Amino acid sequence: TVLLALVEVVRQQAGMSEDLRAELQDFLRKLDIQTSCVEHPPVFTVEEMMPHLQDVSGAVTKNLFLKDKKKKGLWLVSARHDRQVRLAPLTSLSVRLGNLRFADEAAMMEKLKVGQGCASALALLFDSDRSVRLVLDRDLLDGGHQLVYFHPMTNSATMGLRPQDLLRFLRETGHEPVLESFD
Repeated sequence: TVLLALVEVVRQQAGMSEDLRAELQDFLRKLDIQTSCVEHPPVFTVEEMMPHLQDVSGAVTKNLFLKDKKKKGLWLVSARHDRQVRLAPLTSLSVRLGNLRFADEAAMMEKLKVGQGCASALALLFDSDRSVRLVLDRDLLDGGHQLVYFHPMTNSATMGLRPQDLLRFLRETGHEPVLESFD
């Protein structure tokens, strides 16, 4: 019976993520933002994802959902998948991040409506109180990429959009990114 309960939870989450994905796509359509989507099996790491995205042209992202030591701030860091993201250097940002660590999945579900492996800048659509700050790899906007790729509320697909459309989406959701250069 425990296995059946677990299967039911997974089924409910899959249905919820499909509904949220449809809501995201409607929002993008209203902004006249065109996307390119690659469907693939569920993935939880960049290493699992990359074989499915070999043929895309653009920058694939990885995303870290973080909290500060005192749990007063939540941060989403979106960087190119091949970048080193060290938490210590982020503490020197003008926003004075201090002692960052990974936020738990409950906080991610509450704020972004996604679980582990699904967090991305596109999930900021559901951060209705705008409590999550975005740190964005500067290269995603300024690197000359045709498209930048994020999970669209599910880890069984990856959606590409033009960098200028990403910025417009973020501003429409009330999330002006903090730009950071990663090596």
